[in-house]
Amino acid sequence: MSYENIISNYSNGITTITINRPNKLNALNKDTIQELHDAFDEANKDSETKVIIITGSGEKAFVAGADISEFADFGVNEGGKLAAQGQALLFDFVENLGTPVIAAVNGFALGGGLELAMSCHFRIASANAKMGLPETSLGVIPGYGGTQRLPQLVGKGKAMEMVMTAGMIDADTAKAYGLVNHVVEQEELMPLCEKIASKIMRNSSVAIGKAIKAINANYKDGKDGYKVEIKQFGKCFGTEDFVEGTTAFLEKRKAEFPGR
Repeated sequence: MSYENIISNYSNGITTITINRPNKLNALNKDTIQELHDAFDEANKDSETKVIIITGSGEKAFVAGADISEFADFGVNEGGKLAAQGQALLFDFVENLGTPVIAAVNGFALGGGLELAMSCHFRIASANAKMGLPETSLGVIPGYGGTQRLPQLVGKGKAMEMVMTAGMIDADTAKAYGLVNHVVEQEELMPLCEKIASKIMRNSSVAIGKAIKAINANYKDGKDGYKVEIKQFGKCFGTEDFVEGTTAFLEKRKAEFPGR
């Protein structure tokens, strides 16, 4: 599939999706959100793809926010629809993918950019990265899940401060807050993401998908995460990966998971 605003490349079990709007600091517009949905959907359905990495083009920005020009004249109903459609199409969609998604935050991750990074399963940042939710400085609030995911990751107090001040934090602060897992120099960012991806790929992709469902359930209203874990744990016993994993362990050899 060809795209105008993103680049999607597959290599050795990893699909890397790059937001490619450098003249706009990779800002998210309607078309880019749709293309990202399509690229994530395509990679998730590809049995050869075991891990997805999302990053931005260039060395300045992961995603420097949403394209404000697209919604500056919206009214109440249009604004609510914008948030609902965006969450369903991309941000919730990414969070609930069965394929692990790593955000390689290579610069500014602001507004919708930070919300996209937070919807990924975990984040790795370059040392020059800056993160924040500046929406209140524009008279609006984060609308792509930021008010929900940020407190889950950094705690209520820090999230309140970040949203109310509309300020940015640097990569080291983001790591101290638990917003990112690792901070490395720019040239080390993709190699580290790929190294971690290679470790993930040694394990059962089926089991990882079920683990994502169980972990996410803890953050869903009306969901009992323990019950979801029990259900997903039980389902593992009906997979070929379980048979291969336990057999390999007992035979003292490396497992070759079929992904089924």
